[in-house]
Amino acid sequence: MGFFPDEVILQILSRLPVKSLFKAKTVCKLWYRLASDKYFLRLYNEVSGKNPMLLVEISDSTESKSRLICVDNSRGVTEFSLDFLKDRVKVRASCNGLLCCSSIPDKGVYYVCNPMTREFKLLPKSRERPVTRFYPDGDATLVGIACDLSRNKFNVVLAGHHRTFGHRPDGTFICLIFDSDSNKWRKFVSLQEDNFTHMNKNQVVCVNGALHWLTGGCSYILALDLDYEFWRKISVPDEVSYGTGNRVYLLDYNGCLSLIQISDAWMKIWVMKDYERELWHMVDRVSLRCIRVLVPGIFPITQTGEYVLLATHKHVLVYHRRSRVWKEMYSVKNSATLPLWFSAHGFRSTIFPCD
Repeated sequence: MGFFPDEVILQILSRLPVKSLFKAKTVCKLWYRLASDKYFLRLYNEVSGKNPMLLVEISDSTESKSRLICVDNSRGVTEFSLDFLKDRVKVRASCNGLLCCSSIPDKGVYYVCNPMTREFKLLPKSRERPVTRFYPDGDATLVGIACDLSRNKFNVVLAGHHRTFGHRPDGTFICLIFDSDSNKWRKFVSLQEDNFTHMNKNQVVCVNGALHWLTGGCSYILALDLDYEFWRKISVPDEVSYGTGNRVYLLDYNGCLSLIQISDAWMKIWVMKDYERELWHMVDRVSLRCIRVLVPGIFPITQTGEYVLLATHKHVLVYHRRSRVWKEMYSVKNSATLPLWFSAHGFRSTIFPCD
């Protein structure tokens, strides 16, 4: 065990999957000590954070419970469940290895969990009324989670329009923020007239200490600053906002905001290089000719500078940007009741605690 310096062992351990890491900790006292150190925890989360994966919920018509499929560009496909929650849940948001899930049978009940370590936290109920109490599903319009690896804390955001029974929304936008340090919710109210599609709600991006959602008309990005608790509107590139016949999606790109614009023939990737001045640059333009049959139903879910992971109705694809090669990573059987893109999220495997 003494052939390699401790730093070399740390670098090797930091590149293992979580399950393999837990097994490695039982090999000897040295590995257990190294893998339990706070420095290693930060290192592991930093390394894992550079390898985003695609997480998708598979619902079979013959099963009452769903299962989760994790598609990793380098390690392939793994399957796991959230059965340790002892509840039927829906994944609402993902950030740095933590998932925010809402209970299906009990409206207004939320969990934060790490599916790799199987740790979870049942969030306390807010004393406020549910933010969409008078909507049929009782769920918040926007759900987001922000996980700060440097400060070892997380926030959960529930936001939605208030509506008195029998009336249209009055523009009052209620926002509840849960803070893991205080274990409490706080509330602030503003006026917003925005609407969001299903994919807009799913693709919440946490960068620069804020959560971001693309509005339904793709006219701008709505951002919530978590430190100062205010909403900000961020412009999109002119070529995106004034384009017709395009679909636009909001993603993370190595810690920066990114927009992916899909037309019949092209996929264009935009990255915000200057957050304060809202300066966008197009970093790639990809021909979709070789997958043109799939284009109408393809949705980008997560990306790095090396690859893009996308979901269709029954497939998960990866596009390698350097080689410009497309590859199928996963295909579902005909028993799936919902398209894969409908419940797909970007995911990073970390050992971030949530209790």
